[in-house]
Amino acid sequence: MRRLLISCLLALLAAGCATSAPPPDERHPADPWEPYNRSVWTFNVAVDRAVVRPVAVAYDTAAPSPVKTGVRNFFTNLRSPVVIINLLLQGRGGDAGGETGRFIINSVIGLGGLIDVASIEGMEKYNTDFGQTLAKWGWEESRFFMLPFLGPSTVRDGIGRGVDTRGNIEWRLAGDGSYYLLGLDVIQTRANLLPLDEQIRDAFDPYSFMRDGWLQRRSHLIHGEDAPLPDYDAMLEDEDW
Repeated sequence: MRRLLISCLLALLAAGCATSAPPPDERHPADPWEPYNRSVWTFNVAVDRAVVRPVAVAYDTAAPSPVKTGVRNFFTNLRSPVVIINLLLQGRGGDAGGETGRFIINSVIGLGGLIDVASIEGMEKYNTDFGQTLAKWGWEESRFFMLPFLGPSTVRDGIGRGVDTRGNIEWRLAGDGSYYLLGLDVIQTRANLLPLDEQIRDAFDPYSFMRDGWLQRRSHLIHGEDAPLPDYDAMLEDEDW
C-alpha cells in the first residue's frame, strides 16, 4: 500500500498550471482520457499546495530523524499483511513466508514495527499489491486514470487499490471514522517526497513527466528488468480498459 500511496502522491508534487491536452490523435496511447486526467491532476496540485505540502514541511522540519525513521518503519510493517496476501495470490508462497517472518520479527522485537529488525538481520523486504496481482493474472495493460486526491493510477490499479483497502488497517479504521493513522501516513509519505518537488516543478510539462514516470515504474514493478514495451495497439481498442 505504501508504494501505491507514494505513486499517488507524485501527482501532487508539481506546481503551476497543467498544459492543455493535445488533440486525440496526438495523445499518449495509454492516456486517451488526458483532458479529464489533466483536470483532476490540476485539482490535486491545488489540494497539495493548500493543505498537504505545508503540513508535510512542518512535520519534516519539526520531527527528529529517528522519529521519522520509526514512523516510516511502522507504516511499512503495518502493510505487511496485504503484501503477504498478494504474494500468496501470485503463487509466491516462499516469498509470502519470508514476508510473514519479517512481519512477526518487526512486530514483536521491533516494537510494533518502529524498528526494522528484519532488515538489520538481512531479511529481504517484499512489496506488492492487488494491481500487480491482476497483472500477473493476465491484465497486463490498462489505461491511465487520475483519481481525485489519490493521484495517478490505471483502471486496473484503481480496482486493485480498492481491494487492498479491505485488508489494510489504516483504511479500515478510516472507514470507522478514525483517520489519524491514515492522515499521519499521508503526511510522512509526502514529507519523504519533498526532495522531488523541484525536479517535477521544473519539468517542461509536469503532468506528462509524472504520468510517464509512473507508468514506467508500474511496468518495472510488474515485470522487473524484463519489462516489455506496452501493447499500445491493444490499449486503443474500446474494450481494453
